[in-house]
Amino acid sequence: MIMTNLYVDIHVLQTVPAANINRDDTGAPKTALYGGVTRARVSSQSWKHAMRHTFITDPAIQAGLRTKSAAELLAKAIKDLAPEQTDESAWEKVQAIFETAKIKLDKEHQTGALLLISHGQLEKLAEYALAHEDYDKKAVKAVLNGDQSLDLALFGRMVADNPELNVDASAQVAHALSTHEIVPEFDYFTAMDDYGHDDNAGAAMLGSVEFNSATLYRYANLNIAELVHNVGTPTAVAGALAYIKSFLLSMPTGKQNTFANKTLPSYVLVTLRTDTPVNLVSAFEQPIKSKSGYVAPSVTALEKEYQDAQQFVAAPLATLVLSKLTSHVGTQVADLQTLLAQVEDQLKQVVPDENTND
Repeated sequence: MIMTNLYVDIHVLQTVPAANINRDDTGAPKTALYGGVTRARVSSQSWKHAMRHTFITDPAIQAGLRTKSAAELLAKAIKDLAPEQTDESAWEKVQAIFETAKIKLDKEHQTGALLLISHGQLEKLAEYALAHEDYDKKAVKAVLNGDQSLDLALFGRMVADNPELNVDASAQVAHALSTHEIVPEFDYFTAMDDYGHDDNAGAAMLGSVEFNSATLYRYANLNIAELVHNVGTPTAVAGALAYIKSFLLSMPTGKQNTFANKTLPSYVLVTLRTDTPVNLVSAFEQPIKSKSGYVAPSVTALEKEYQDAQQFVAAPLATLVLSKLTSHVGTQVADLQTLLAQVEDQLKQVVPDENTND
């Protein structure tokens, strides 16, 4: 069975102790006003960066490169394939390729903005550059839009110089918000000089750092049809599982050495939908109030919102819950591996196989 639309929704409740994992321009933890109160906030860009880092460090995933030095990397790829090429001739080919692609380079041969490019694209561009004397715009565009790495397919690419090279993202990540009101706190600290003299017994340094503690609601979704379009069915299924796992286990590293705040989710809700993605943050528009922890009442509010949402959208193909608390929706699984295995089974049932005509 071929599904025209298929979305994976990922909902997470995660409690974070004293932390400053995502700072604003003043060094304070980012916040947002929601439901009339101040919430802790972690930007989507911050969490996506953490997710991409898990891809880069995973040997099973060949992540792309987000860099201004794509031209330098292409020159290296050309020299690797054809060591007889001089530096001058390699750079002539690189400049011609980038001119054909309508991507501007500055005097240092760097792009004006960061460019996300896969290793496969660099290799194919080098092969094309060596195999042709004159470069065709359509052919170069095809190379730059093919052989997408997982992070490129998931998070997309914007090329201001040439929108034809843009890649629509298959995934979306929401800003994480606390389910409750937070009150900013400050840590006053001092540092002593180990080689200080007796006549100067005071601190050699003093300062303060702002932090907060929060139970965060985190949400992300994945457009499976778009991901299949970008990378093909087998890679899309494996990529969806890697995306879910990285979203659950990653965390931005801001002030990590100061607070050691790396935690794991307390509650995970994954749904497969055929109509539309659904962000359930409205469960917390009325902030949770508690003096005995926020996780349990947040779970209750989230599951109620999930049930209420069924008045507006079609029932999901599957609803899976991983939680240390008893769930009252969907199918509760014992561990992350079981969750991923069940998602994989569901995807294989509804995602078309490229090798069949179904």
